[in-house]
Amino acid sequence: MFAIVEIAGLQYKVEQDQKLFVNRLAGDKGSKVSFDKVLMTVNGAVTVGAPAVSGIAVEVEILDHVQADKVIVFKKKRRKGYAKKNGHRQQLTQIQVVSITGFDVSAKPAKKEVVKKEAKTETSGALSDNKTVNFGEDHELNYHLKKNNLSQSKENRETLITLGKALKVELEKKILTHEEVDALIEKHIADFKELKK
Repeated sequence: MFAIVEIAGLQYKVEQDQKLFVNRLAGDKGSKVSFDKVLMTVNGAVTVGAPAVSGIAVEVEILDHVQADKVIVFKKKRRKGYAKKNGHRQQLTQIQVVSITGFDVSAKPAKKEVVKKEAKTETSGALSDNKTVNFGEDHELNYHLKKNNLSQSKENRETLITLGKALKVELEKKILTHEEVDALIEKHIADFKELKK
């Protein structure tokens, strides 16, 4: 379970009991602050706000006010006698996430749906690619034409595609196996040009 929350103008991914540093917040050490601009939550199911998720709040406790490491800012213009050196230490607040409130406890996780989808794909994919014929691939059509001693011409491929479409409609199938295509060619052998030897 985690949430994407906006704190002091920046977005953070937060979880229960997580500690992090954010831009300086108003508040004393030990005080609690709540943020309700939650952009996204993941608690079994993903909820995306538009722009914020309603009813969800992140409550944090201020642990300490600190300064970040010094950053040197050096500017120079050559041949002009101009050089400037400055240092900067960003003011930060260390916070700890106390709780993420507002989740519906009765909401069921989406794991069951994922399992069902996987099961469907397994049953639909019972026929692997090497057992079915792809009519968009010329080399697969040529293989069946050559196997039946037919010319691998463009006209024969187009005839086979046309007959294949009709057979798919007749059998109410989206894909045909190699055996079905061979039987189709044998049935309509007169429609093809034979291989010149």
